[in-house]
Amino acid sequence: MSEIDYSKRRQRVFFVLSGLFLGTLAMLNILGISRFLDMSFSIFGVNIPFAVAVGVLPYPVTFMCTDLISELFGEEKAKDMVWVGLLLNVWVIFFLYVGGALPGAGVDPESGEVLVDAAGRQHVFFEIRDLAFGAVTASMIAYLTAQFCDVKLFHFFKRLTKGKHLWLRNNASTLTSQLVDSVAVILVTYFLANALPVSSSEPLWPQLMVFILSNYVFKATVAAIDTPLIYFARAKLRPYLGLEDNEEATGL
Repeated sequence: MSEIDYSKRRQRVFFVLSGLFLGTLAMLNILGISRFLDMSFSIFGVNIPFAVAVGVLPYPVTFMCTDLISELFGEEKAKDMVWVGLLLNVWVIFFLYVGGALPGAGVDPESGEVLVDAAGRQHVFFEIRDLAFGAVTASMIAYLTAQFCDVKLFHFFKRLTKGKHLWLRNNASTLTSQLVDSVAVILVTYFLANALPVSSSEPLWPQLMVFILSNYVFKATVAAIDTPLIYFARAKLRPYLGLEDNEEATGL
């Protein structure tokens, strides 16, 4: 296999991983907080509240992609992808804004104000836009903090273990960064975007803690489950890309 062939393979794999990362990121920001899933359960007769936004479901995939890109292509490539992800969020916000600013259904042609029907509901686009604005604002702040935390910690543990113990750097970086993400996204969504379904008749912080812990437990569980997938992907991709142990394809 020539170096040119390996170069083509490396570009192809990088595009697939970054495409999966960016596509998932765009999808979860649109789904965002449009629906909360009640996954409460009971242990020994004790009810454990558990609620996650539907946009959280695909989110662990983004950490899996950054870990694989960090492992195979290096820290700089992972950081580049994180910055492109931020620009993608801005791009989504831009078109949501433009879509709402232009004349059309759901808007009073005279005043330009968004119309509300007899049931007190806006046109479906504006409901999606308002929810997405709240979700994207929160996720951009949490996203940058958590993803850079993930990349930094991944490479810290990689240097510390001299390239060994992939399970350690995968889980330590992801579990820490997802805790940062869960706390940030819930607090920003509530205090800045005012877009969480909390009850004013109940204490605030216990409700916020349910959202934070539910998000984190879900993400941490998926992170633990995806560790064998990371090992499998690395074992298959290293020879496919012509990489030695601990070698990174930094020359894309």
